[in-house]
Amino acid sequence: MAFAAIAITRAIGPISGYAKAVAAVAFLYLPGMIVWRRNEDYRDYGATLGGWKRGAALGVGFSAIVLPLFVLGFFGFVHLLQNVPEGLSGLLAPYPKGTAFHFRLPDRFPAHLVDQFLVVALPEELFYRGFMQQRLRDAWPKGRTFLGARLGPAFWVTAALFAVGHLAEPHPWRLGVFFPALVFGWMRERTGTIVPGVLFHALSNLTVLVLEASFFGPR
Repeated sequence: MAFAAIAITRAIGPISGYAKAVAAVAFLYLPGMIVWRRNEDYRDYGATLGGWKRGAALGVGFSAIVLPLFVLGFFGFVHLLQNVPEGLSGLLAPYPKGTAFHFRLPDRFPAHLVDQFLVVALPEELFYRGFMQQRLRDAWPKGRTFLGARLGPAFWVTAALFAVGHLAEPHPWRLGVFFPALVFGWMRERTGTIVPGVLFHALSNLTVLVLEASFFGPR
């Protein structure tokens, strides 16, 4: 239902710019409706500030380690795209060729801060890692422990659905979000809360926005 609402909104030109808002509402409303009908508690789906300091430390600490490595990888990826045939580069990323790095912030950067934390990361983490991963884990409870988190079919299926959900904007490179989704899912299982996932998710997106502005100009 959420995927259909986003895809339809994107397909209708005059309202396509509201797709992100539609996604946020759908990702917050659908779990909320089920929680209300079942008389459940949001805390059962990781929407809790219990142990938030530990969760925040994991999210920020992981970002401090991983995102600098991602930045280096992004530099290499942009360089690689310069030497890839035009047809293939369009499948890998939506970036033009012949660019150079000049540090810039995206236009309206303060608005992006609010947007990435409250409109993108929070609704997506509540829906996918909070609600969907929990419901799937109830159905498929088995798994193996990896770095303190029990990972089973629910973990992998949620990451795959997260990637497929991004095809509401139908470009193959959108499937790349499968890989950070594995980190978001691991954080959820490791801590029992979506707090670290929200932080890492938002900080990752903001890093990409800064890199894109620095390589390809503010948008």
